[in-house]
Amino acid sequence: MIDHARDLEAVREATDRLLSATGKLDNVTVAEPSRLPGWSRGHVLAHLSRNADALVNVLRSRPMYADSETRERDIERDAPRPLAEQLADVRESAARFLAAAAEPADWSRTITMRNGVTASASRVPFRRWIEVELHHVDLGIGYELEDLPDEFVVREIDFLVERFGRHPEVVSTGVAADDGRFWTTGGGAEGSPVVVRGTAPELLGWLSGRRDGSALTVDGGRLPALPPL
Repeated sequence: MIDHARDLEAVREATDRLLSATGKLDNVTVAEPSRLPGWSRGHVLAHLSRNADALVNVLRSRPMYADSETRERDIERDAPRPLAEQLADVRESAARFLAAAAEPADWSRTITMRNGVTASASRVPFRRWIEVELHHVDLGIGYELEDLPDEFVVREIDFLVERFGRHPEVVSTGVAADDGRFWTTGGGAEGSPVVVRGTAPELLGWLSGRRDGSALTVDGGRLPALPPL
């Protein structure tokens, strides 16, 4: 079962790590490119702030974003800000999210995310945890997939293999971590089954589109090309 209270504490801890690390940047480095194509570090931080506010909307049964154009426009608007403004926004928006999540609520209720995706409200804290952890890596400031908490890595792999399950572009794929954990995904495309093997962080990097899979080994064929998330 999902423990939303425990996930909220993980969000708090991940946010503290992010703020501590980004506090060492300056106005020059925050404007430099991140690891996400076309986005500076300022874009990543602006996205994290606006995502926190969007998840407050979700928790309060409002649309996550007015529309995709508004989401993108807000990120572009906020990306060039000086570091101090970026950090204040990340900190304050994170506090708004945690405050909204602390309100009495039915965590078993169904909520609507972006693009009409529905889920249990209890999954929202983990969704925020994903945003904070992976975008911390995307900043390219020394926090790597190998630094992520083990529990997070396993749960995010769980989430991603479920997302790609029966995908029409992905052959049946076994995902084997070197610690003995095994998942299956894909299966919607024609082709011989394969098994992809590697460390859990490398597998997460491939599944999330953050690494090319060159550190992985594949039994039975070639590394499947995964569609964008």
